[in-house]
Amino acid sequence: MPLMEQLTADMKDAMKQGEKERLSVIRLVRGAIRQAEIDGKKTLSDDEIIDVLTKEVKMRRDSIKEFERGGRTDLVDKTKSEIAILIPYLPEQLSADEVKKIVENAVAEVGATTAKDMGKVMGILMPRLKGRADGKLVNEIVRSLLK
Repeated sequence: MPLMEQLTADMKDAMKQGEKERLSVIRLVRGAIRQAEIDGKKTLSDDEIIDVLTKEVKMRRDSIKEFERGGRTDLVDKTKSEIAILIPYLPEQLSADEVKKIVENAVAEVGATTAKDMGKVMGILMPRLKGRADGKLVNEIVRSLLK
């Protein structure tokens, strides 16, 4: 089932079940997807919808750090539950070890040896890891291998 149809079906289910938080999060995400469609003047594919979902999760993770710094545990809990609602729509995330193996293969493939080669490595890695690994984690692993 296409991702947008899944979101719509889950939204209807949340309405029927009276799950206000889940309904709210799905509506917000569907709004973000619709806005991306309007901005791009096209209907988004599942991969493009995953990009929007990934961006929404990243935004919430960044918010958690700010809320923790401000001592707002109520907002931290709310934001974590929103992330838990969104995660099932994303592809399964790779572990740090799996990402490291993929990075090592990419470094060998490109023949990268110094930090100057980081752009080449990231250029081939990001399409491979799109939606399956956090870009910040990938960047850190690449930096550690290309000292």
